[in-house]
Amino acid sequence: MSILTHRIAEPLLEFGHGQQMEAPKDGLFLFGPLEGPDGRSQVRLGVIGTESGVGLSRRWLERISLHIPGKVDAKGKPVLWAPAWPGFEACFGIALPTRGMVELAVKSGDIDHCIKKNNRADAVRSTVLLFANAIRAHIRAEERRPDVWLVVVPDVVYRYGRPQVAPPPKDERTPSDITSFKDAKRFFQMGGDLFPDTVRDAETYLFSSNFHHQLKAELLQDGVVLQLILESTLVDRNLNITNDRRRGLQDEATVAWNFCTTLYFKMDAKPWALAHVRPGVCYVGLVFKNDDTPAATGEACCAAQMFLNSGDGLVFRGALGPWYSDERKEYHLSRSAAANLMTSVVEGYKLKHGKPPNQLFIHGRHRFSHDEWDGFCSAVPTETQLVGVRIKQLDDVRLFRPSASTPVLRGTALTVGDWSGYLWARGFVPRLAGYQGFETPKPLTVDVTHGEGDIVEVLGDILALTKVNYNACDFASALPVTLKFADRVGEILMASPHTVTAPPLPFRHYI
Repeated sequence: MSILTHRIAEPLLEFGHGQQMEAPKDGLFLFGPLEGPDGRSQVRLGVIGTESGVGLSRRWLERISLHIPGKVDAKGKPVLWAPAWPGFEACFGIALPTRGMVELAVKSGDIDHCIKKNNRADAVRSTVLLFANAIRAHIRAEERRPDVWLVVVPDVVYRYGRPQVAPPPKDERTPSDITSFKDAKRFFQMGGDLFPDTVRDAETYLFSSNFHHQLKAELLQDGVVLQLILESTLVDRNLNITNDRRRGLQDEATVAWNFCTTLYFKMDAKPWALAHVRPGVCYVGLVFKNDDTPAATGEACCAAQMFLNSGDGLVFRGALGPWYSDERKEYHLSRSAAANLMTSVVEGYKLKHGKPPNQLFIHGRHRFSHDEWDGFCSAVPTETQLVGVRIKQLDDVRLFRPSASTPVLRGTALTVGDWSGYLWARGFVPRLAGYQGFETPKPLTVDVTHGEGDIVEVLGDILALTKVNYNACDFASALPVTLKFADRVGEILMASPHTVTAPPLPFRHYI
């Protein structure tokens, strides 16, 4: 078995005017985005938050419309990976209003009353409905709809709107009158109840106790695209407010780059795309998430994230089922469930391109079972080449630990035979003159487990897929996008029972 070293060239991105560069910030600054938002001259933005939050959003929109200085080191020298923000219109060629076309205020007293309830499930559910119902009321009453809703989240919601957090102080808690989790579990085991109030109380526990995930899941059926941001992120840095939250913030220019890139993508516009891609290639990442609600019967949700070579993507929800094996400590679909899920993926691709893909790569964290792979194959046309790839983060880096004087370059790879390899998706980047990390770079282990695929080509694809994360404007991520958001997508799909009937939606609804 041969062991070979490789240096995979940094994938290039395409921007406006057909120009290509390595770094997203360089390309956007010099050439603008790849595609515009369908002739619109201004961002159509809705804003919802407290009165204070709405006010902070106006100040923030004014701030990111203008130049923001970049980060400098202790000697006053510019930091290459944190350059200045040029301003929204200068970057994307479209005007950003200084206030939302719709601004909805939610009373801070109502938010405090809801989020501080002494039952976490009830606290998060009632807080989510404050925001979701206000947005739905506007949609019902008005024909003009924002492209994106900016949800300015009070920090009190961040503090208590997550699972496994300390409850509010006793003297601040508000009472909740819903039934307990134990009684709700008994209700589902017994098959229901005749009283509507009991049903409503029990169903509260079917929703996630994470405000962010539940709010996104709640509005999937309405086709609403959300961008959440905390009030503390928008507070003027010149006020020199010091607390734990603000000490952990990125510099203001970096926040602007990330916020605005995500906003532009969520408008259904494309900031950049991979420059050199093989036509007709489709990548699918599998997502599994356990059902931890009181109605759970040991089942898990499976979904597929489909990413095209252009950077577009769709999320398909599969069936609930007993996919987890305690013996193997792995998730695997049945043959029929795998076939149904892959049929949805292929049909989604055909709707966009008019024909099935030439190559379809399935990325997962485990080797696919025989039944699972047979199901995938049965749903894919014979003209499509199907390849199964297992990708895992290597935790033990002792064999690959570099010396202090020889940092690992991003794109370094080792291949072991024809089907396995190691890829450093993180490492020293010459363009940035540094490595954006605090630990020894860990390689990804990559195995072609099914089908025929050139291992070096597969490693190159995976490296390229680390550069289409539109949720930030980083040089690259540590994982390919097929796995980067797997847990997040799974959590949102399981955050509400309503997602069972939600149609396949573009990836911008989930990030």
